[in-house]
Amino acid sequence: MPYDSRLATAAPFLVIVGLLCQEAGAAVAVMVFPQVGPVGMVALRLVFSALVLIVVAHRTLRGAARGHWRLVLGYGLSLAAMNVLFYLAIARIPLGIAVTIEVLGPLTLSVIASRSLRGLLWAGMAAAGVLLLGGTAHDLDLLGVAFAAGAAALWAVYILMARAAGAAMPGLTGIALAMSVGAAATLPAALVTVGTALLDPAILALGLAVAILSSAIPYGIEITALRHMRAETFGILMALAPALAALTGLVLLGQALTVTVALGILLVTAAGIGAVRTAPGPGRIEDPEDASMPPSPA
Repeated sequence: MPYDSRLATAAPFLVIVGLLCQEAGAAVAVMVFPQVGPVGMVALRLVFSALVLIVVAHRTLRGAARGHWRLVLGYGLSLAAMNVLFYLAIARIPLGIAVTIEVLGPLTLSVIASRSLRGLLWAGMAAAGVLLLGGTAHDLDLLGVAFAAGAAALWAVYILMARAAGAAMPGLTGIALAMSVGAAATLPAALVTVGTALLDPAILALGLAVAILSSAIPYGIEITALRHMRAETFGILMALAPALAALTGLVLLGQALTVTVALGILLVTAAGIGAVRTAPGPGRIEDPEDASMPPSPA
């Protein structure tokens, strides 16, 4: 795609819109948890997202997994597990806190990639932010915190899988196949735990809305925007996810934050920005799956 100066100017704002849509999708999912639970929402989101991506990437899918089935399987299962753990987390703890903990996964990779003393500074700043979150532990569901930490670890795995898939398969082929594997892995469990409620037309419509908000719109925006901005800029914008999640949780879910928690989120966000600026990386991104901090599909 040729470079377009107008798109280059708009790209950062588009990425922020994509992040806000992603967090809004998570907020809608929280609202539907009483009907179908976290696993049910994950299954619906992955099924609808897979269908959309298969339509978009159908020309490159034939035979794409041949010789790469282990990569596709690992990619898809890590994607599904990360989504399940993240949704289990936001069912128990505020959205802003869950995203702040989850972002520690890619932040850790950025710190490791920096190979510098400044990387340790960002790690220390993030640790201080987490300690501030921990200062409210008596108000938090510790199992929810554990789920968010598991999602963070799996996000790091997802990033490594995404890079490998991007190198092995063209375009959106890797993520389309991964979404399909994730849908196949979670749908049976959802049907067993939720039953026919998962097939209610209203629930299906809400599942489609979550898939559009959390996957279709963000990926569509990023496919366009990432080709017109530097990797560092994209990474910095992605580091704003905890703050945007906290704002979304406040506006859509009424999840107010204490000053201490807000400061913790601010420190982790600042650490993420610093780590991205320190880590080596490419200039302008030619393939969205080559991003040093690809979007969370959670």
